[in-house]
Amino acid sequence: MSGWAIEIRVPPGSRAATVVRLVGWTDLAVEERPDGTLVSFAPTAAETEALLARLEEVVPSGLQTTCTHIETTDWSLRWRDGLAPRRIGRLMIVPSWLHSDSTPADFTVILDPGGAFGSGEHGSTRGAIGLLEHLVRPGAVVLDLGSGSGILAIAALAIGARRAIGIELDAQAVEVAEANARMNGVGHAVSFLTGDARMLVPLLGPVDCVVANILRTVNTALLPIIHGSLRADGVAIFSGMEVEEADEFMAALAHARFDVVEQRTDDGWWAVAAKLL
Repeated sequence: MSGWAIEIRVPPGSRAATVVRLVGWTDLAVEERPDGTLVSFAPTAAETEALLARLEEVVPSGLQTTCTHIETTDWSLRWRDGLAPRRIGRLMIVPSWLHSDSTPADFTVILDPGGAFGSGEHGSTRGAIGLLEHLVRPGAVVLDLGSGSGILAIAALAIGARRAIGIELDAQAVEVAEANARMNGVGHAVSFLTGDARMLVPLLGPVDCVVANILRTVNTALLPIIHGSLRADGVAIFSGMEVEEADEFMAALAHARFDVVEQRTDDGWWAVAAKLL
């Protein structure tokens, strides 16, 4: 379909929130380029103007946009461009449309993210997977907050977790995650729930690991609930935050009685693991 590609640059520290807003407003994936540019899509000039107006409301300064008219592009599939099998530690993340019988089975996650967040191509997702691989013990029970495509819950099972539970506000993303779990043969070991983590997490603990790949503000608000859901020797993994946000979230972790055990950065995104004090 024809329409408008909208290139968007926002100040450091605003990328994650802007991506979430764009996905919510358009119900389409957002392309994130290595230079930090975000690319969204609108089918008409009027919808393009409306999207730009909403951006100007939430990004009052430092917003830069460029709009380009494009022809015959199926934006619902455009996000597939450039995706390829990617190794993250021991794990191999393989797009479903590139999977074949020759793909190794061990430590492989086959994924079709659709319109849900989590393809393995985003620095915040890779950071979370790296910490999961290093810190999740065999037989662990893992709680994945903001589970999106299910990639982190499924990766935890591939690494050796016994059980995973994902919580996601978007019912369509839950359907994507459930399909990915079945595709990986782990549908029996993972459940995806639609709802608010603030209400559901207290009902699901204690668990061995909580992973939250969400916005910093949401991660901060969830800290007390996450603290109460962990076993005494459990670990919490937080990502979805830019490097510029690290100091502020580190202070929030200390205030919530967490002790940082490991940090990772990937393409401007920051992930951190912490245990209970």
